[in-house]
Amino acid sequence: MSPTASSPAPPKLNDGGLLLCRVAGVPVLLSTSWWLGAALIVLLYTPLVGRILPGAGIWESAVLAAVFTVLLAISVLLHELGHCIVALRMGLPVRRVRLFLLGGLSEISRTPPKPVQEGLIAAAGPAVSLALAGATGLAWYAMTPGGAIWLLVAQTCVANLAVGVFNLLPGLPLDGGRMLRALLWRITGRRVAGTTAGVVGAGAVAVALLVYALIGLFTGADDQWLRLGVCVLMAWFVVAGASAEHQAEQRRQWPSGLELSDLVRPVLQLPAESPVGDALLAAAGRGVVLVRADGIAVGLLDQTAAERLATHAPHEPAERAAEPVDPDTILLDSESPDAVLERVQSVLAWQFLVIDEEGRPSGVLRREDLRSALRSRRG
Repeated sequence: MSPTASSPAPPKLNDGGLLLCRVAGVPVLLSTSWWLGAALIVLLYTPLVGRILPGAGIWESAVLAAVFTVLLAISVLLHELGHCIVALRMGLPVRRVRLFLLGGLSEISRTPPKPVQEGLIAAAGPAVSLALAGATGLAWYAMTPGGAIWLLVAQTCVANLAVGVFNLLPGLPLDGGRMLRALLWRITGRRVAGTTAGVVGAGAVAVALLVYALIGLFTGADDQWLRLGVCVLMAWFVVAGASAEHQAEQRRQWPSGLELSDLVRPVLQLPAESPVGDALLAAAGRGVVLVRADGIAVGLLDQTAAERLATHAPHEPAERAAEPVDPDTILLDSESPDAVLERVQSVLAWQFLVIDEEGRPSGVLRREDLRSALRSRRG
């Protein structure tokens, strides 16, 4: 119910939402699809409340179902914040947290570079849910059975236990699937091996969910319709999320036979004060590093911006059409292809400066060149 999104995410039911708050600078959004999920839970849970508390009328049962829905949302939010806090402590930026139809989603901007990081981030969510289940379970044990408060505490305990255990199942995009991927990634040194295992696990989880729903129907369980609705939605969620993970992993793999040197454009250094029109003429398909008089690189010439500037002011300094160079847009020519691909996919920049081991510019990699080569090699 609460995958940690890095590059892929489960199917987006809504890309926006109502801003609830910010936690450690991370916006928490309530997706419009959450209201649909809440309505379904109230609709399916209200009859169950009436059976557990025979004295409760239809309106009292509906109110208790609505309160439980809010408590469940708070529990899912705390689960997601567990992911966020660990990710932030590891230096991985978190774009936002969303509560939506099927649970919650922590959108981490970059893929964890090490398996231990992915494993710890994934484990944080279920740990929070199981801790909440333990705390509410103690309160449940201490209370006298019966009454609305007792029921809410009991159901919150069961819900957190279900969220924690369900997320530990070994299928992507669930936390257990991410932990499985981290383990196999650590053992084999290949992230793709862990992703493959997580996708297979997702299929098993989906089948188990559907079987559990059918058992409830055939045995006439009290919660048969609630179980059916939740299990069908979650089976779809797991299958669709695993498919997205698999596709993202394929995009993350560098094709065999393709070398970084095949894509890097030759580099040309020009004074930053050079007229932008002259800089465009000198570029001629090369990457251009603009350097100030003190030897400090201003940035890389952005060809699109330079062409736009040159149409009305060709004598303006090329520095005005520079794309800044920062640590995230610098690549070592000795880096592995997979590391290069990961960097290009996670950093919002159109071109990257490639340097040698002595720190000298050796070329420029443009995002468009890499995309074209990958599409060509993958057919």
